[in-house]
Amino acid sequence: MKSWYSLEGKNIWVTGGAGYLGSAITAELDRHCAKVLCFDLPGRAESLVKERQLQRTVPLTLDFHDAAGLPAAVDTLVAQHGLPDGVVHLVTASSRGKRLEDLALQEFQQTFDLALTPTFALCRALAERMKARGHGSFVLFSSMYGVVAPDPRIYRDPMAPNPIDYGAGKAAILQMARYLAVHYGPAGLRFNCITPGPFPNPAVQAQFPGFIQDLNRKAPLHRVGVNHEIVGPTLFLLTDGASYVTGHSLVVDGGWTAW
Repeated sequence: MKSWYSLEGKNIWVTGGAGYLGSAITAELDRHCAKVLCFDLPGRAESLVKERQLQRTVPLTLDFHDAAGLPAAVDTLVAQHGLPDGVVHLVTASSRGKRLEDLALQEFQQTFDLALTPTFALCRALAERMKARGHGSFVLFSSMYGVVAPDPRIYRDPMAPNPIDYGAGKAAILQMARYLAVHYGPAGLRFNCITPGPFPNPAVQAQFPGFIQDLNRKAPLHRVGVNHEIVGPTLFLLTDGASYVTGHSLVVDGGWTAW
């Protein structure tokens, strides 16, 4: 009998799998799964596989912002690599980062067109293929700013507060996960969200040390998160240990949203 936390024999897809959070997830999945498909920008996934000497990870490039093209792309990938047992979807659209007063309407809409609609297209295309098999786990990524508003006091000039289009999009991901969990639950498919708190990448930490100090003070644990701390919660939602967990937001934020 397999352990409740076992990922042995699993085929997992990770989008954005070579980024700051994704790379830690991909590397750990490589240790436990039969196969990992790591999707990222050209060259990034290949570099991760080489640098970490990953043995079970296939580096791939796919435009996850092309909602119209995703169903056909999914069909091709499934034909080549098989239907995944789990999907970790970290890809999002980069907001223009503008202040609310300066954000054009078309720029606001673009964030949704490049992130939210493609996420729906990807999840539906895969879920419809998984229904007949009767199991599958989707882990989407939201944000603390899909739950609470940014505190403008910690975004000192020239930084702008975390933009409204980013937060609104991440809030929509939470609702999408709940809706899909209810819709596909009878087919044995689970949809959950990881909702990270402050996990600034090393470049941001080096460039804005004062901002990082403010983040540290605001977090109840008095520090920002480190990328390996997102791994356990993500893998948990993929395993049979979470077999009765669906429609859930697993908040990994050092207590940020507790106050």
